[in-house]
Parts: sequence; C-alpha cells; structure tokens
Amino acid sequence: MNLKEIIIPEHCIFLKSRTKTEALLELIDLIKSSGEISDIEDLKKEIFFREQLMSTGIGQGIGIPHVRFEGVQHPLILTGVSPEGIDDYGSMDKNPVQLVFMFIVGKDRHKEYLRLLSLVSSRVKDENFRRKLIHAADNSEIARLLTDGDAS
Repeated sequence: MNLKEIIIPEHCIFLKSRTKTEALLELIDLIKSSGEISDIEDLKKEIFFREQLMSTGIGQGIGIPHVRFEGVQHPLILTGVSPEGIDDYGSMDKNPVQLVFMFIVGKDRHKEYLRLLSLVSSRVKDENFRRKLIHAADNSEIARLLTDGDAS
C-alpha cells in the first residue's frame, strides 16, 4: 500500500477551527469539495457517531477519527494540523490535539484500515516528526513528510 497515492496535498490543511466539532467538519468539507463521496450528510453522521462511542484522541496530540463507509472506492486520509491545539478533543491523555488524521475506507476494508493506521502511526509516534508536521510550511510539506517518512 503506497501512502503517496492516499495522502495528497489537497487533503492536508492547517485547521482554522478551535473545537473538535468544527475541526471534523472542516476535514469533511475537503471531501465535499472533491466530490469523492456523494452522501456527505451520512458521512458526517458516521464520523460523529463514532466519536460519541469513544473519542479518537489517542494521546500525544493526535486524533484519528475513522469510519468504514459504503461506496468508498479507495481509502482517503485527510490531515488537519492545528499548531495551537484543539482543547476539547477529549484525548486520552487530556492534552490538546494538534494533528488530526481522518481515515475513510470502504465498508468491508477493515484490514486495509489497520494497515493504513499502522503506516501513519509509525511515522507520527516520534515527537520530533510530529513537531515537523506542526511547523510545516504548507500542505505540500505536510503530505511530503507523511509520505516520505522524512524525520531527519
């Protein structure tokens, strides 16, 4: 599985939002404008339903909202960077979330989701690498860092 085909600059943004709800909607809007998913309202319901079950704030400033969604032909990863942090994310370690990775994969693609999660989490577990993402110059640099794994 090649992250360069999945993580693209157009799906990487610096979040303007200061709340979890607004940040998730901001990421969903990236998909809305691309037309890759036809039922955006259903996608919103699924994402927020998942968040109600348990926050996807896993600690170390990282949130990984995710959904397996009907009709998704190829996996999508949307990346939101918030240098200031999102205080109300509800992260396990109670710290603000600065990096949000939204995974959207096909309904029957659990193994694919786990593989993608492993690839991305292996890159962001390093504190210096997370710092580079947070201080990236633009969306192209965010995508490059994530796909190259350039932690130098």
